[in-house]
Amino acid sequence: MTTELLYRADPYARGCAARVLAAGPEGVLLDRTVFYAQAGGQPGDTGALEWDGGSMLVARAMKGPDDTVLHLPAEGSALPPVGSEVRASLDWALRHRHMRMHTTLHLLCSLIPGAGVTGGQIGAERSRLDFDLPDPPAKEWLTERLAALIAADHPVGERWITEAELDNQPELVRTLSVQPPRGAGRVRLVRIGPEDAPVDLQPCGGTHVRSTREIGRVEVTRLENKGKQNRRVYIVLAGE
Repeated sequence: MTTELLYRADPYARGCAARVLAAGPEGVLLDRTVFYAQAGGQPGDTGALEWDGGSMLVARAMKGPDDTVLHLPAEGSALPPVGSEVRASLDWALRHRHMRMHTTLHLLCSLIPGAGVTGGQIGAERSRLDFDLPDPPAKEWLTERLAALIAADHPVGERWITEAELDNQPELVRTLSVQPPRGAGRVRLVRIGPEDAPVDLQPCGGTHVRSTREIGRVEVTRLENKGKQNRRVYIVLAGE
């Protein structure tokens, strides 16, 4: 069994009809979903499943076996009958904040070229990236440069390359602790800016906004020393 990942084709889809393949306390498995399963520092989506005679709150979406997505029921929620048709609906406000945050972290990467990313976490209220870097730029400079990139309204797109092509371009991989998933024969690249001169281009499986202006105002709030050459950079969506 596999789950068709509708968010890959359209990250702005807020809901879909789906068939229940399995249901238990470990989660509900659907044949298709708009829910992003937690991975790569991006939290799993929350929302609800509705069917004739019942509904279930989804506490979080997680990866299941064999390219499936498990929709974890909130405590006390009923489970849909296996074989039934449900309506899967996202908590869109939360997902959209994650999309804005995730795209901002890619822009942050572009401002610190050459430094490997040693960790990261996307949150609705605050996000961070860790860099293998002795002396990071000042948080005020980073905030100003992020504002300029966001205001430039760069398009955000994607393309796929083969694993062999990625092997020939190792500089595309910025993360040191987590490598792009392999085994499917191809890898998804997320691009910010024009194809011939991207602001940022790197492997990523997460969801993003269509253009940088959609992010809104952001602020780098804090820099932390997390080791000999590990510098943590925190960002927030400002004014919200």
